[in-house]
Amino acid sequence: MPQISPFVIFFASIITSNMVLSNFLGMCSYLSVSGEYKTATGLGMAVTMVLTLTTVINWAVYHYIIVPLEIEYLQYIIFIMVIAAVVQILEMLMDRYMPDLHAKLGIFLPLITVNCAIFGVTLFTVIRSYGFLQTLLFGIGSGLGWWLAINMLAAIREKMAKNKLPAGMSGTAVSFIITGIMAMAFMGFSGIFTIQ
Repeated sequence: MPQISPFVIFFASIITSNMVLSNFLGMCSYLSVSGEYKTATGLGMAVTMVLTLTTVINWAVYHYIIVPLEIEYLQYIIFIMVIAAVVQILEMLMDRYMPDLHAKLGIFLPLITVNCAIFGVTLFTVIRSYGFLQTLLFGIGSGLGWWLAINMLAAIREKMAKNKLPAGMSGTAVSFIITGIMAMAFMGFSGIFTIQ
């Protein structure tokens, strides 16, 4: 596999290989919490922090514990345990220092643990044999890309809430249509940065 520049990985994970708009990972919380811009921003920040931390920690755990001990068959369980621990710590910190945002996010904050985008980014780094810097920038970029996508959808949904929509177009239906249009717009950048 050719060595890809970490900065290409970073920009590609935000734009052309966006976890939501390209891989359609992490859609449950993306659609559910995108009704209000402020809440979407808070969840985007939380997902970015969790993605960055768990991707780097899981990379280290994989290379320094799982591979040397030859327990690759346990990697999924170990990765999920690391993700759950980081999310739990983040939830406690948000409850202590940002109680309003913690209350607004409600059940979706602990559900970051089972957000498939978080787990998917970790698995992509293992499958693609990324080095540490590549992993770090891929985690940050994937988080920022997810954050960008949910903020864009939340801004559009807030604007649309002031207008009357046909009954069949309200709620989740219009969110899927907007997401599809955003995905097509992001595909227009596909010749700039590409990672496989």
